[in-house]
Amino acid sequence: MRKEELEEKRNKYLMPCYAHYFKDTLLIERGEGQYLYDNAGKRYLDCFAGVAVVNCGHAHPYITEKASEQMQYLVHISSLMLTSPMVLLAEKLAELTPGKLNRSFFCNSGAEAIEGATALVKAYTDNHQFIALRSSFHGRTLMALSLTAQQSWRGKGPYAPGVVFVANPYCYRCAFKLSYPSCGLACAEDVERAITTCTNGEVAAFIAEPIQGNGGVIVPPKEYFKTVSEIVHRYGGLFLDDDVQCGFGRAGEWFGIQNFDVEPDVMTLGKGIANGLPLGAFISTEEISRAFKPGQHFSTFGGNPVNCAAGLATIEVLKRENLIANSRQVGNLFLARLKELQEKHKSVGEVRGMGLIIGIELVKNKKTKEPYPQGLLQILEFAREKGLLLGKAGPLGNVIRITPPLCFTAENVEEACQIVDAGLREIEKGL
Repeated sequence: MRKEELEEKRNKYLMPCYAHYFKDTLLIERGEGQYLYDNAGKRYLDCFAGVAVVNCGHAHPYITEKASEQMQYLVHISSLMLTSPMVLLAEKLAELTPGKLNRSFFCNSGAEAIEGATALVKAYTDNHQFIALRSSFHGRTLMALSLTAQQSWRGKGPYAPGVVFVANPYCYRCAFKLSYPSCGLACAEDVERAITTCTNGEVAAFIAEPIQGNGGVIVPPKEYFKTVSEIVHRYGGLFLDDDVQCGFGRAGEWFGIQNFDVEPDVMTLGKGIANGLPLGAFISTEEISRAFKPGQHFSTFGGNPVNCAAGLATIEVLKRENLIANSRQVGNLFLARLKELQEKHKSVGEVRGMGLIIGIELVKNKKTKEPYPQGLLQILEFAREKGLLLGKAGPLGNVIRITPPLCFTAENVEEACQIVDAGLREIEKGL
């Protein structure tokens, strides 16, 4: 069907809330590895990966084979009966996740994982108050949205009660006007201040992404999570790690939190877990898991055998093709090249990231740090014309989000940087 016909049907049958990145709708028809192809056959180098989902690359043949093979036998039965892919995937997650995490519950998405994990935390601690970060994004369901602190996503509410927001560890725009490391981790101290002033002194959990993705690719100081985890534990709470976006190699380790020398009590997973098939999970320790009694939690499609087969295949591909090591190595190269552009261009306030989750914060003036959201929209369009797809992030609408498939190469980095370089020159004409 022609693009114009599809657009007409979209405008007639889909809800208006569906949004597209570009002025001229991009119709993608197929993908292969780190490349996408539109309806005219034009090839794009993908630095978006379906919002940091397709970690092993588009249409990976082995993952496709294993998912298709499972479909020949059983597509759905629900978790009310036993299937091997779900159990085997839970076993793999227990082997890979940090610390004592060993009990998994499967669902459909990261947002659903947040809903389940927060319910588990409340059942275990018998507390209902949560500490979350400003600029956080945890999903679009009720509790996930209640834990999200971005004006553009929150809408009108109402929201679940009991959430207190604290300053995020955003060193480039420090809420306390301090500089790391002389700041003494004032952002971590803000967590204890919030507990003692904005709660009854008892909390269910502190929840955070290891690296805020939608929040602008915010990378905390190395010791931040360990410090906050110790604070929260003193007040009877748990550390809930939202590793939905950073997991499965995206941040250069199996899970993003492994970059910060701390063990979470509960972890949520999604996005890259099945390389594009809808699957989410939350995993906790043996003790915490027992707060849910048999039958207390359920997801009709959770643990779907096809999606779990894809999850098992995804883990195998990440190992066999050394994609996590590649994420670190190519990510370091990408960061180094982009930091060269930071020195070169007046519109680049900061480049930051880990592995292959990278942000470029655009500003009108490096001294005042005035955000440049118009420049972001311009560079997305420019890059698209040149055959490069970028993402966007940040509550100020001024951060280029780079999250390519983990099979990205050094040659891909050079091609992407050349286009970004040219795009920065273009947007700086108006400054």
